[in-house]
Amino acid sequence: QVQLVESGGGLVQPGESLRLSCAASGNIFSRNFMGWYRQAPGKERELVAIERNLYTIEYGDSVKGRFTISRTNPKNIFLQMSSLKPEDTAVYYCTMIVGGSQYWGQGTQVTVYS
Repeated sequence: QVQLVESGGGLVQPGESLRLSCAASGNIFSRNFMGWYRQAPGKERELVAIERNLYTIEYGDSVKGRFTISRTNPKNIFLQMSSLKPEDTAVYYCTMIVGGSQYWGQGTQVTVYS
């Protein structure tokens, strides 16, 4: 089992930046892939960014050029969000794909208000 805990969400104004963190614990292999999804009220969960393999990161169209993911070890991932817009308001979920399974965190709320 893998546990994922997100942090760093909050209230920001349009144009501001925010950095989300996700820490993983449990049965983690070094070879894993992580990413972020988000879900706004009344909408389906959508891709923010995810590692597809060792060399490729896929970003959602709505965040390209504004959001960036990074990692410092096999147990974490960060989401740097810049130029935030009200439409970025959502619950952001961390995910890990490892050992043929996909795990999800509980989510962290990001609200961008004018």
